Amino acid sequence: MTGPVVGPRLGEVYATLIVVAAAALWGAATGLLLPRAAYRLSVEPEEPWRGHCPTGHPFTGPAGGWLSTPGCRDCAGTGRAPAPPKATAPAAPPQNTAPAALPQPAAPSLRGTVAVPALTALVCAALAAANGVRPELVVWLLLTPVAVLLALVDRRVHRLPDRLTLPLATAAAVLLGPAALLPGSAGSYPGALLGGVVLGLCYFVLFLINPNGMGFGDVKLALSLGAVLGWYGWLVLFLGAFAGFLLGAVYGVGLMLLRRADRKSAIPFGPFMIIGTFLGLLLGALAAT
Repeated sequence: MTGPVVGPRLGEVYATLIVVAAAALWGAATGLLLPRAAYRLSVEPEEPWRGHCPTGHPFTGPAGGWLSTPGCRDCAGTGRAPAPPKATAPAAPPQNTAPAALPQPAAPSLRGTVAVPALTALVCAALAAANGVRPELVVWLLLTPVAVLLALVDRRVHRLPDRLTLPLATAAAVLLGPAALLPGSAGSYPGALLGGVVLGLCYFVLFLINPNGMGFGDVKLALSLGAVLGWYGWLVLFLGAFAGFLLGAVYGVGLMLLRRADRKSAIPFGPFMIIGTFLGLLLGALAAT
């Protein structure tokens, strides 16, 4: 009696393990491409994207040097490790309205690190373990590297570039349509579209109420996050959005307790929005099992 039952279950377990391993490999491979992209995008709004490594070599490679692993081939070829630009302040600083007190904290070098690929692999593996072989998993895996890249850039320079947020919202809306038509999907495409609109409007209202506390980049990011959360319904949309606010509040309070910030200090909210969405996706996928 147990043979016909245990057999299919073992097959499902093996299939899930294969999917999780493939998702982790995808996350690790795409995560290797993120440090360079994060370095190039981590600039102030009025500045162009970085086109050179910290020692001055121009970026080369696929897609104009955007799709490449960390590090600089020219620096490696000359045997010189990339070093941060010298912090001498001779020549006239670039004419910015903001004071030059913050020397772009998070883009000092291109040295490779295992943290970003490991994090991306972990996120992809967790999503695969929660979803199994459902078709929406492909959408989550395609969107995850962009979301991680946005979190890196926002953490560094408090900025969510349109170059990433708008394509992410478009991709979420477009890719979930075919996923909803495939057998085994566990969400609602109309719910995803409506969720993106609703969460975007909520963040837009918050932006109008307090522009200094909520950036317009957060509003654009909310379109894609609302879509993926809305895929699983209103409860998951609410919980994912609430988790983002809660995590951001805990982080802000922690900084104030450590006397590293006050009530007027700006914090990057995008990473917490993304983490909250990730938790919501796990909850929605597990609840749909």
